[in-house]
Amino acid sequence: MKISVLVMTYNHKEFIAQALDSVLMQETDFPYEILISEDCSTDGTREIVQTYHRRFPEKIRLLLSERNLASNAVVVRGIEAARGQYVALLDGDDYWTSPYKLQKQADFLDTHPECALCFHNALVVHEDGSQEPWLWTPPDHPQITTLAHLWMGNYIATCSTMFRKGLFPTLPAWYESFFPITDWPLHILNAEHGKIGYIDEVMGVYRYHSGGCYSRLSQPDKLTQTLQFYQRMNACLDFKYDTLVRTAIAKYFFEWAEEYLRRGEKGMARWCFKQYLKGRPLNQYISLRRMVALWLRLYLPGTLQRGLVGASQER
Repeated sequence: MKISVLVMTYNHKEFIAQALDSVLMQETDFPYEILISEDCSTDGTREIVQTYHRRFPEKIRLLLSERNLASNAVVVRGIEAARGQYVALLDGDDYWTSPYKLQKQADFLDTHPECALCFHNALVVHEDGSQEPWLWTPPDHPQITTLAHLWMGNYIATCSTMFRKGLFPTLPAWYESFFPITDWPLHILNAEHGKIGYIDEVMGVYRYHSGGCYSRLSQPDKLTQTLQFYQRMNACLDFKYDTLVRTAIAKYFFEWAEEYLRRGEKGMARWCFKQYLKGRPLNQYISLRRMVALWLRLYLPGTLQRGLVGASQER
């Protein structure tokens, strides 16, 4: 078995058929299996995946919860059950757009043994139409990155992920409790064993909708979750990446402080600036001059700011 596709689903009645059809349309020169890890849905999702299993019993295996786990145990059991050389991830509310996605990623990993995982770009679609679609991975992203880059932010959409099976014997016990953040800690664990490859092609869609575990959170809640993620990951990995983590915290919250100030939300900007100071304030991303400039804009009256700027220009 070359690839195990792990589909994770809970209350995705409106989306799961499209997700599974996008997996079944894959054209490959190798066999692949589909593992559906379903977490005791209440909206009819289970009945839909059972129908697919009856239609494709040789292709699909079901992993069904007896009760709602609401944890990353849904991911763990899927990875443990996988028989493939590589594992591809897909949330039940996302879908793939290219029938050659699995073939291209398997070929990439076959020819890049230094890479522990690879990914491609994905289109982010807001179901309510509140925003125009945008790309998850920014332009000019390098083909090869490392764990150090990944600490600075998660540029890998879950639906684009493929990694080598067996890089570590088992997932650590703490991983289950990171729900609803499923992918980022898993990427970090994989990237400890190799580099990260990128295929610059859009081959999947990530949905933002009100039922999403993470996308439904407010922006302040996402900020808090990210801070907690960094703090917990740092502790779970015995602080061996402490400098990287503190740098990442500083970079993340400094950039959000600038963004909130641009929006005119000075209270949130000041809160982010305080979180930034808890990280590693001066680093390769943030100079002393940039830090002081933001502090002046946040905490000094406008007239005094203009006076200081004018004095510096005269010098």
